[in-house]
Amino acid sequence: MRAAILEGPGAIRIAEVSRPEPGEDEVRIRVEGCGVCASNLEPWAGQEWMTYPGEAGGLGHEAWGRIDAVGPGVVGLEPGDRVAAYSFRAFAEYDIAAAAMTIRLPPQLDGQPFPGEPLGCAFNIFRRSDIRPGQTVAIIGIGFLGAVLTRLASDAGARVIAISRRQESLDLARHYGAAETIPMHDHYAIIDQVKQLTGEAMCERVIECVGKQWPLDLAGELVAFGGRLMVAGYHQDGPRQVSMQMWNWKGIDIINAHERDPAVQMQGLREAVEAVASGSFDPTPLYTHRYTLDQLGEALEATRDKPQGFVKALVTFA
Repeated sequence: MRAAILEGPGAIRIAEVSRPEPGEDEVRIRVEGCGVCASNLEPWAGQEWMTYPGEAGGLGHEAWGRIDAVGPGVVGLEPGDRVAAYSFRAFAEYDIAAAAMTIRLPPQLDGQPFPGEPLGCAFNIFRRSDIRPGQTVAIIGIGFLGAVLTRLASDAGARVIAISRRQESLDLARHYGAAETIPMHDHYAIIDQVKQLTGEAMCERVIECVGKQWPLDLAGELVAFGGRLMVAGYHQDGPRQVSMQMWNWKGIDIINAHERDPAVQMQGLREAVEAVASGSFDPTPLYTHRYTLDQLGEALEATRDKPQGFVKALVTFA
């Protein structure tokens, strides 16, 4: 099979490698496509603790496709089933996933891309946010994740204040139900504007979706006394500093919204499948750029540089 190998910083090689075989309780998926995640960018740029080359297909973890083989012990899944899965080498024509981490996609999703991992992640973050009707929720960073959360929070009856760098991101937030939008340019101007919008009360819930120091600092400023700050951004480029004095004074809850419990991961994925299949959530506007496997480097560049109209890149094989 063909697979992408991260040879070094900024260097992707497409190679012919052996097709993997499913072991016990595993399935093999012929990959139709895989989303490109912002978490791919640091390894691709070259973190000092990285070792190269990486595994074949190794950056890809947002796959969907059809099962073409099952290992011993697999029950409830069979060749031909169209699925999404938590797998970890999906920038390749085939990948292996645990059967327990694989979900069959219903007929309503036939022909549609379904990067299950980020969709499931968004639904898990939403559940842990404990958003209630009438609350004010600030969402910092409106990319794929922030846009999904904007819709979920708005549908839950919250008033969403979307904060992001690009005007087109703020327009996207409006599309998904944001009541207010604020350009993310001036730290203190944002704080002042949120004070005005909330009558000085600030936000019962703040979800930080960027993964950088400044947005995390801003999130702490925007959360209300006794509120909840959700760290949904993936902070993988080094240590962070936080104002514990402010966090203590406000008495806020801090939630690291990255799930590692497989049962919880699958709960979010099931909820995402149900929402998209039922039509209650439409992710189609978020899939803005498509690439072939040979163009994976270009897809990573677009994820980093965010050209006009960019939200999410998909690498597709069909």
